[in-house]
Amino acid sequence: MTWTSLLKKIRSPLGGLNVLKFYIPGRPQAKQRARVTKTGHAYTPKETVNYENYVKWCFSKEYPDHTPYEGALGMDIYIDVPVPMSASKKKRAAMLADEIRPTKKPDNSNIQKSVEDSLNKIAYLDDKQIVEGKHSKKYNEREGVLVVIYKV
Repeated sequence: MTWTSLLKKIRSPLGGLNVLKFYIPGRPQAKQRARVTKTGHAYTPKETVNYENYVKWCFSKEYPDHTPYEGALGMDIYIDVPVPMSASKKKRAAMLADEIRPTKKPDNSNIQKSVEDSLNKIAYLDDKQIVEGKHSKKYNEREGVLVVIYKV
């Protein structure tokens, strides 16, 4: 299923109103744990900061004049990961047909957390507003994350 057809199928409980949809191209980056220095200072790893800034940029490019949503929200995340280069033609075809699903890292929940934290004060006031949603991970030729945010 292509992203275009998937976007057409996605509907908000409000009949398509108040739905934000955007795509984050590139390798999905999981949220990494905060690191602590010898002096006890905690910091966020550079890779996580860079990915969160990239997510913000992708959202802002799609919705430049968006005012952060208030109230309860739902978020659906569709993650595409690349087929391993070592996969045989038969296995590759099965992966692309969703007969074999990815069970390797990065974890769905960590990617979701990275996206949720990135969009604080941009798409919504705080990620605590997200009260429902789903996420799925599958193999695809192109890698990236499709994010759908909707009012509940």
